[in-house]
Amino acid sequence: MLDEITDIVRQAAKIITEASDIAGSVSAKEGYANYVTAYDMRVQKFLFTELKQVVPEANFFAEEENASEYKESYRRGYTFVVDPIDGTTNFITGYRCSVVSVGLLKNGDPYLGVVYNPYSDELFSAVKGHGAFCNGIPIHSSDRSLKDSLVIIGTSPYYPGLRRKMLGLVSGYLDRCADIRRSGSAEWDLCCVASGRAALFFELSLGVWDFAAGAIILTEAGGRLTDVDGKQLTFDRKSSVFAAAAGILQEHYLPLPVPV
Repeated sequence: MLDEITDIVRQAAKIITEASDIAGSVSAKEGYANYVTAYDMRVQKFLFTELKQVVPEANFFAEEENASEYKESYRRGYTFVVDPIDGTTNFITGYRCSVVSVGLLKNGDPYLGVVYNPYSDELFSAVKGHGAFCNGIPIHSSDRSLKDSLVIIGTSPYYPGLRRKMLGLVSGYLDRCADIRRSGSAEWDLCCVASGRAALFFELSLGVWDFAAGAIILTEAGGRLTDVDGKQLTFDRKSSVFAAAAGILQEHYLPLPVPV
């Protein structure tokens, strides 16, 4: 199953790298600076069609085309959770950090994840109980302390009301880590923590499609994923996300209190 899904994801990514007139394909969605392109729709349609051939009985839960409403039936059997272009604003502006993300839930919990960045040709994958990989090579989260590590942040740009809390957390971690980074793609950020490039990633509001694939990749790499209050994530609603590498799981100040 994993090999078939990774092949499909690589094929879908060609729609991104071969795109032209991207600016002419953009339309706005609800929320501040929230965009979708015709290419998001094309990638999602391709994934739906091809993944259905791999797991015919699976449900689909995705960001675009009215597929973003969670249904109780998703708690049973298999459900694909798809973000066709995670990092749409990056894609529009030519920032070259966008990924195709496919997660597979089994009875409501992460079972399989594939995240592919076509710009760096890095494909991250994991199946529950079988470890995590980048381009077929095993990966593990970092064992470095926070003071010697990078922290990646997400700014939840669609929710201006969260900015004060987000900046408070950034300030708190900047005093404790080597430096801060921001990529604009949550699934990519989770893979960076999973592969040891950073010790932490957090964002105050994400859709399930923004973290379902990365969740299984991170945990199979030895990291831990909760919300920013340290509570267990569920995969049926938007949530804050807090991803920690293996080396800092025991550090007593993690996660920091969210500023009021």
